Amino acid sequence: MTITLLGATEIRRLAAELDVTPTKKLGQNFVVDANTVRKIVQAARVQPGERVVEVGPGLGSLTLAILETGASVTAVEIDHRLAARLAQTAAEHGVEPDRLMVVDADALRVTELHGEPTVLVANLPYNISVPVLLHFLENFAYLKRGVVMVQSEVAERLAAKPGSKIYGTPSVKAAWYGEWKLSGTVSRQVFWPVPNVDSLLVGFDRSEGERGSEEERRRTFQIVDAAFNQRRKMLRQALSGIFGSSGAASDVLIAAGVAPTARGEDLSVDDYQRIAQHAVSITGAGIRD
Repeated sequence: MTITLLGATEIRRLAAELDVTPTKKLGQNFVVDANTVRKIVQAARVQPGERVVEVGPGLGSLTLAILETGASVTAVEIDHRLAARLAQTAAEHGVEPDRLMVVDADALRVTELHGEPTVLVANLPYNISVPVLLHFLENFAYLKRGVVMVQSEVAERLAAKPGSKIYGTPSVKAAWYGEWKLSGTVSRQVFWPVPNVDSLLVGFDRSEGERGSEEERRRTFQIVDAAFNQRRKMLRQALSGIFGSSGAASDVLIAAGVAPTARGEDLSVDDYQRIAQHAVSITGAGIRD
């Protein structure tokens, strides 16, 4: 049976049926254009037989486009009304029951995913996009690649490289897990309601193997946070709080091959990881909580 996609009229009918009014609080902007959801799926390189996790499926526009490829979907939805209706919508559009698993939960609290999906595809609410991405990458090592639609500024930060003015905490933390790049533009007009911000697609490919231990990741991220909390300061000053003094911070930075006069935006994730590694090898230079 051929899978059909949702159109703008049916999306509005479903929303009225469920008494769902898109809210800014949950960042709900439903995609009403079939070409756009197919574009997202194509950018994610979804293949038949793959298991995909989708965060925030809403009324099912993107869900059906993923399923149309022959892939299976584990969909995580925080809105109970939307979660309860999604399987029925999928069935009405030609989807076999065993190809869609709906998880009625807050994505930030999910610790297991049915079928261990290898691909992440989502239209993420703007207010939680970075926390959700980092949570999924931290907790689900089997995720190998993905494409998400997010606010344009968020996408640009995730894909930013050292030295850029928009390079910051999200850029470094995302790079811990793999390579990120911008994957396409999205018109405001494909959403209902039309948002007052622009959106972009950003994709990632996870690095082979683990970059470091969980303890090393936590240390590295703590250093990243400290560096960008005072991004205008030199690193020896910005990191003095977690190393005890600017002198101790300078010792660690020099040992890691980083100039104490550098600033947070100058360093790659590799640089930050080296700082974390040397922080525990230099006597008296442990990281303070």
